[in-house]
Amino acid sequence: MRRRELLAAVTGFAACSTGLDAPDTEREYPPFLRGFEATHAKDPRAAGLAWFRSAERGLFLEYGVYSQLGRGPSVQFDDRIPVARYGELGATFDPVGFDARRLADLAVECGARYIGLTARHADGFCLFRTIETDFNSLECSGRDLVGELAEACRQSELGLLLSYSYAADWRHPYFFPPETSSTDWRGARPAFAAPQPEYRFGKDEDFLHYVRYAHHQLQEIAYRYPSLAGIRLGPLAGYRARPDLFPVGQTYSVIRDACPEALVSFGLGANGDEDFTESDWAPLIPGRETDQSAAAGKPVELSLRIRGPERRRRPPGRLREALDSASDRGANLLLVAELDPEGSMDLQDEETLAELGSF
Repeated sequence: MRRRELLAAVTGFAACSTGLDAPDTEREYPPFLRGFEATHAKDPRAAGLAWFRSAERGLFLEYGVYSQLGRGPSVQFDDRIPVARYGELGATFDPVGFDARRLADLAVECGARYIGLTARHADGFCLFRTIETDFNSLECSGRDLVGELAEACRQSELGLLLSYSYAADWRHPYFFPPETSSTDWRGARPAFAAPQPEYRFGKDEDFLHYVRYAHHQLQEIAYRYPSLAGIRLGPLAGYRARPDLFPVGQTYSVIRDACPEALVSFGLGANGDEDFTESDWAPLIPGRETDQSAAAGKPVELSLRIRGPERRRRPPGRLREALDSASDRGANLLLVAELDPEGSMDLQDEETLAELGSF
């Protein structure tokens, strides 16, 4: 099937099959947009952009089923853990320490205007309620962690910016395999020692099943959580590996139609219709420069872990310097904190955030 025919099929499939109806009740005005009511009445997306430009900083929480292994979100990929064996982590996932109210308070304490969490990582585990897969926090632990954080954000008038692995999925049976990539990117699947019986991709048209799955989940998120300020899609390298398979324009519309003020980003940009661009913080990484040429005047979000190499604590003063430098560049700084297997933040990291808010 040629590219034009496939994209037409994807668009048609997505349009007729994503299937979540808009809520019957009128949506609550997002508390995080207080002060932007007049702009929102005319153009919700413009209100979201104006708010984001004024936000300056956010707090991102790194957490998932992978946290039990203590190796970070890429552990399945790095260790080539088979799909079925990795799925067993769902049975032991117990976020007993995840206190959304406390996490929102920490965000406020450090001066953040928004808070983030990965709704779905490339390992396929979802931290939100979804009918698309039982590999999610509600089924495995009885808790919708995104929902809990969304409510805490609503109470604190914080925006909720979720990350969603759109262009990498190591679990879905119909995600494209790395050997079909048009680049040297191999992040589509771990290099397993043996073929995985769960994988069923045989031809490009099979990817339609994955598109429907992703679009339906994005609708679930955008309709369900009124504190939603935006969605970060990723990784951009996955899109560039097979741009013919991803209907990014349709995907952006799925989000915006469901939540008009929600902003959309996709790394440094896929088709130019993103609301802001993202990058790691380059000045603190020796010898590395960040290419911001794709930003084209759009707001920029720079991310920086509050712990440096080998998980050493960064001095709050150094983080303050990064905040000032980002502000001078007109960018937001996203502070990234890793939660422990039970969903709690390290006490030293809490102290760092508290000290940062005191500057």
